[in-house]
Amino acid sequence: METYSILRAFADSWFLILMTAFFLGIVIYTLRPGKSAREHYRDIAEIPLRHDDAPASEKEASHG
Repeated sequence: METYSILRAFADSWFLILMTAFFLGIVIYTLRPGKSAREHYRDIAEIPLRHDDAPASEKEASHG
């Protein structure tokens, strides 16, 4: 077999399985149960709306 055929067979089988497992791992990690995870992602989701009515103070702007 030539190199292309070997790499093609690997990509069609094992690498596809590896990529699928990695994707499912990321999804499971993101949707994991627990109050701390939920609060963390809710906080991240609200970043664009945090100072919608007024600008951030100097303290908030420098410390995040």
